[in-house]
Amino acid sequence: QVPLGESGGGLVQPGGSLKLSCATSRSIFSQYAMGWYRQAPGKQRELVALITTRGDTNYADSVKGRFTISRDHTKNTVVLQMNSLKPEDTAVYYCNLHGTPIWGQGTQVIVSS
Repeated sequence: QVPLGESGGGLVQPGGSLKLSCATSRSIFSQYAMGWYRQAPGKQRELVALITTRGDTNYADSVKGRFTISRDHTKNTVVLQMNSLKPEDTAVYYCNLHGTPIWGQGTQVIVSS
């Protein structure tokens, strides 16, 4: 089983920040592009951000300029820095190995005053 360990969710006020992390093994980290997806209640899961092994990134229009995805090579971790959070960002966030059906367990993000 491929390990994808997510952390960093929680409750934050609108305008606040959170950082999500997805840790995996060194071999997996070096071979796969990785993405963050989210799923809000009653909605389909959607791509939030993607980063390739080279560091190229892609973002959903709704998060451009607010979220940043990056790779921490010292920790074999993909990080999603989320700033200027809005209530509509509330969802369960999932880490994914791009192009595979391998997902993390999900971490809840709630943006509310």
